[in-house]
Amino acid sequence: MKAYCIVYEIVDDPAMFETYRSQVMPTIEAHGGKFLARGGAFTVLEGEMPFERVAMLEFPSRKAAEDWYHSPEYQRILPYRLNAARCQFIVADGVA
Repeated sequence: MKAYCIVYEIVDDPAMFETYRSQVMPTIEAHGGKFLARGGAFTVLEGEMPFERVAMLEFPSRKAAEDWYHSPEYQRILPYRLNAARCQFIVADGVA
């Protein structure tokens, strides 16, 4: 079953965030992942949305998503995102 990483962000340091963005794709692709949405426009139809940016990634499984997140390659660049932005990051299972 596919799994989705959904990230909500407020970027406080665009230069540092760009350092993260420029290095993240190879780490995602190495685990079979791909972006479905990445920082494009969105419309809030219900509720409050305190974040200004949304990213959504698809992985072949929850294990692949979690292996990516915990991989040494991703953990090496993760501090750039954590220091550049305020985020909420979740992993959700797809439907069978």
